[in-house]
Amino acid sequence: MTELIRTNDIVLIGFAQSLLEGADIPVLVADNHMSLMEGSIGAFPRRLLVPGDHAAQARRLLRDAGLGHKLRDATA
Repeated sequence: MTELIRTNDIVLIGFAQSLLEGADIPVLVADNHMSLMEGSIGAFPRRLLVPGDHAAQARRLLRDAGLGHKLRDATA
């Protein structure tokens, strides 16, 4: 799995997830339920992950949607 976005912004995660799912790109939001452990204060970021063979297509789609500045470094 390749991490594309790591953020505390649940709206951003939801938007990016929706874009990817709409393009039939498999997506996993990791750490989505950490709020149970943290007391719902938003301290732990959520991570948007896609399979490695879909990463380039997903990055292109997110850049085209204006989210390029939110993407993690491809080498990270």
